[in-house]
Amino acid sequence: MKGDVVLDARGQLCPMPIVNMARKIKEVQPGQVLEILADDEGAHSDVPAWCAKTGHEFLGEEGAEDHTRYFVRKVA
Repeated sequence: MKGDVVLDARGQLCPMPIVNMARKIKEVQPGQVLEILADDEGAHSDVPAWCAKTGHEFLGEEGAEDHTRYFVRKVA
């Protein structure tokens, strides 16, 4: 999977990946996918929880060599 917009949050500790994701999603058009690169373990639960709270669609995650890629579709 590939996002339309990428946020590199590697090296950021909780809560910064979520704070920056909330800012970045405002730049994404409805229906587009935001791809978040993060290496903070808290993101595994924080990204889906944030999506559930805000109404955006969590599409899943993919493990990479030194980080995880999360995919969020922006809902209007």
